[in-house]
Amino acid sequence: MWYNRLSKYLLKEGYTNDPICPCVFIKKSESGFAIVAVYVDDMNLIGTSEELQRTVNYLKREFEMKDLGKTKYCLGLQIEHNANGILVHQSTYTEKVLKRFGMDKAHPLSTPMVVRSLDIKKDPYRPKGDDEIVLGPEVPYLSAIGALLYLAQCTRPDISFSVNLLARYSSAPTWRHWTGIKHVLRYLRGTTDMGLFYSSESTNAQSIIGYADAGYLSDPHQGRSQTGYVFTCGGTAISWRSTKQTLVATSSNHSEILALHEASRECVWLRSVIHHIRSTCALPSTTDTPTILNEDNAACIAQITGIYQR
Repeated sequence: MWYNRLSKYLLKEGYTNDPICPCVFIKKSESGFAIVAVYVDDMNLIGTSEELQRTVNYLKREFEMKDLGKTKYCLGLQIEHNANGILVHQSTYTEKVLKRFGMDKAHPLSTPMVVRSLDIKKDPYRPKGDDEIVLGPEVPYLSAIGALLYLAQCTRPDISFSVNLLARYSSAPTWRHWTGIKHVLRYLRGTTDMGLFYSSESTNAQSIIGYADAGYLSDPHQGRSQTGYVFTCGGTAISWRSTKQTLVATSSNHSEILALHEASRECVWLRSVIHHIRSTCALPSTTDTPTILNEDNAACIAQITGIYQR
């Protein structure tokens, strides 16, 4: 297998990796460090100039490869470098998605979804009714969901909730749900150039801050709540998620605790990855102090920080 061959070759030269991030290889030497991030047969190299050149030469001795220079395009993500930082966006991919589904000329909207009704019988995002018809294969519902999920997971946390909500009905979508898909696409039509900007001038560029929240009974049809969290570094999102909870929460406090639990698990993983990379590269640690995880539910905070007994 390709990964086994590459891994064996890099480890032989003194690169190290860790189960916490098995596709990241790091080498530290007196001249600096080099980080090799692998995705199938694509590699991104980060590090000091001298060690990077050694890494490139070492890889070329064993594999036929092209050095494309500074990363500008990777896995559908566009990366723009400027004096103030790095902008990561998917404008080209978004335009292709809009054209693919015939929405490249649509009138743009300012929100990714309509306001939901408190009356579950009037909720536009309710499950299929008995009098409704399931969409046939001529309507590319699943293809649209897949394309939107990739956007939501890479550079567009602003559509995470709406896409996750619409993805629930992939097995039995109706015209109402297809209208919701087109609403998201029309929102993207007006926000094609939006992305994530990682500033090099941020005063807290190395600090991770987390935010967790829950939507109690956001799916009233199945009695499930919604988990949402985001972690920022330097004020820009680096990890986020919006998903339906698998347990039935008995109260808003309960749903908030479930969301906080998921966020704390992600927090541990992020801190572990950062600690592994920085310690291996002999860089100053940023995980010596606790990571702040913000939560706005007073009952949840009291239960987590205080002594709780049933």
